[in-house]
Amino acid sequence: MNKKLPKRKNIRLKDYDYSSNGMYFLTICTDKRKNLLSKIVGGDDLGAPKKIFLKPYGKIVEKYILSIEKAYDTVTVENYIIMPNHIHLLILIDNYGLPRSSAPTISNIVSALKRFTNHDCHYKLWQRGYYDHIIRNQSDFEYH
Repeated sequence: MNKKLPKRKNIRLKDYDYSSNGMYFLTICTDKRKNLLSKIVGGDDLGAPKKIFLKPYGKIVEKYILSIEKAYDTVTVENYIIMPNHIHLLILIDNYGLPRSSAPTISNIVSALKRFTNHDCHYKLWQRGYYDHIIRNQSDFEYH
């Protein structure tokens, strides 16, 4: 019974400081991709828009997304969307003038969001890890 577990691949950009000033696009998925956060309804072939209705867990997630800026003075949530089984966040970090040791990182922000939502939901809501993308220029920003 001494099986070796496979080594997890590190998906973070090597030697990059994730407390650096800049814009970040994040995707965080629910555990086992369960549709726990919202329901998408409507839309048709004639172009009627779809609407997203938050489920109870989705409302808790939104509460904590909106509290990120209060918890971190140097972080702005530029935009977000809560999908049925994941969330997308567009976050701006402006740690200008802060000592590196006290500057929040993307990992700090995601960890706190997951911890507080799990606690309020009384449920392990999130899968391990998250996807991040560092926004590099205006067209990259507009795409994301």
